[in-house]
Amino acid sequence: MTDTTLDWVEIRSRVKEFLEQKIYPAEPVLQGTDRTAANLAMADLIEQAKAAGLWALGHPKEIGGQGMPFMEYVYINEVVGRSEFAQKVFGTLTHQDSIMLNLYASEKWKAEYLAPLVNGDIYPSFAMTEPDIASSDPTQLQTRAVLEDGHWVINGRKWFTTGADEAAYTTIMCRTEENAAPHKAFSMIVVPTNIRGYNILRDTPILGLNSGHFEVEYDNIRVPEDHLLGNRGEGFLIAQKRLGPGRIFHCMRWLGQAQRAFDLMCERLHERTAFGESLADKQLMQKHVFDSLAEMSACRQLTLQAARAIDSGDPARVEIGIIKVVGAQMLHNVIDRAIQVFGAKGLTDDTPLSRMYRHAREGRIYDGPDEVHVQSVARQVLKRYKEGGPGWDFGVRDSELV
Repeated sequence: MTDTTLDWVEIRSRVKEFLEQKIYPAEPVLQGTDRTAANLAMADLIEQAKAAGLWALGHPKEIGGQGMPFMEYVYINEVVGRSEFAQKVFGTLTHQDSIMLNLYASEKWKAEYLAPLVNGDIYPSFAMTEPDIASSDPTQLQTRAVLEDGHWVINGRKWFTTGADEAAYTTIMCRTEENAAPHKAFSMIVVPTNIRGYNILRDTPILGLNSGHFEVEYDNIRVPEDHLLGNRGEGFLIAQKRLGPGRIFHCMRWLGQAQRAFDLMCERLHERTAFGESLADKQLMQKHVFDSLAEMSACRQLTLQAARAIDSGDPARVEIGIIKVVGAQMLHNVIDRAIQVFGAKGLTDDTPLSRMYRHAREGRIYDGPDEVHVQSVARQVLKRYKEGGPGWDFGVRDSELV
């Protein structure tokens, strides 16, 4: 394991070097149809990452990680985001689930799942979204768990349960309280995926890709009462504690993806000529560079401001709502410009841009669609003015983070 007293800049540099030298060349195999070859390649990369001291950097030390402080780990995620496979390679994929399990699970489940989870021996999955309702309003979730004779009996159907096919367990968000207020009616229950009644229906294709986001039916699943995560009715509370930092990491990984697309775009501009001069000398092409650089720089500062707020103990709901929208749009725009610069080649799988573009479009929907975050942010800010408060003072917000 890495000595976490090392300069995080050095660790970040080592992660970037590993990505460029080890992960990028393996991507064709990792995303190929030969799953045996892909699994072997992934296992080899994981072992190399562990040997290099780059595994589980952000997991707390008390659960077996390297304990990198939150703000330093934020910068690591910026590099990890450059490849869709890097989270698994570096052991960051289980970060939020490990912390959630450590904080809220019973001692039994911590003993059974936590160490293997941090070590990458097993993987988690999380089930919230449902196909038949508008999941932008999660108080409509229909999956139910009823307590009978010391067991939770769960019925319902979820989709976009990422990694359900290889996960050891799924944390299911379900209704457990029939007469409670909407945000106190739901709980989270840990369910082993090999249990009777846990039925994977399909790998839901997304924009032409097999996505690894599964639709799963729960048919009278029975698990003991101690599978509850936290207390009854605390589902939304636990979800918010998970989603806040998680969205910071999402946005930093989006910046990493955008950086990779930006690098490819700028290199392409120097490689190609048209009408007697380099594409880099064309003013319209230069506009693509300028717009991308400006959007990435602005998004990065917004994300780091939100991260500093979270690190100070502020829930930063406004800042997080802003970066979720701005970050997803930035990522789409930068990759879109890179494809335009590549021309016909950008539409093929000869570059990573095609897959990146399709994944980027997902970002404006998962973890809440843009429209919900726009509405939520505007309401929170307008409420300050309606109540005669100090309004929204950018200078005050900055001073709170110093």
